[in-house]
Amino acid sequence: MSRPGRDDEPDRLYTLTGGRSRAETDAFDLVTLVVSECEPAPGMQSEHARILRMCTSPTAVVEIAADLRLPVSIVRILLGDLLALGRITARHPRTAASAADLPDIDLLEQVLVGLRNL
Repeated sequence: MSRPGRDDEPDRLYTLTGGRSRAETDAFDLVTLVVSECEPAPGMQSEHARILRMCTSPTAVVEIAADLRLPVSIVRILLGDLLALGRITARHPRTAASAADLPDIDLLEQVLVGLRNL
């Protein structure tokens, strides 16, 4: 027995992406931060408009997918559309600090010794 409302899900996803199954860009992974560059335009696809409204501050791709209740692969396609139109910007958060940004190891060891002596 199928669940109500789920039989049309593949058709809905096909419609959302215009039949595309892959994003045209590799700019988006799960933690890529997306920021809107404009307000939604009249007549814009509702999912695109929702993305623009939710990304007024940096929002991770995985958060967008969860809020839209869509697979990440579909959200990547929608984000690719918006990126190509210049309606969003995307940047990957720094996952590792550069060596210049890291504190000096000797200083950290001195702090550790000091804490142990307390």
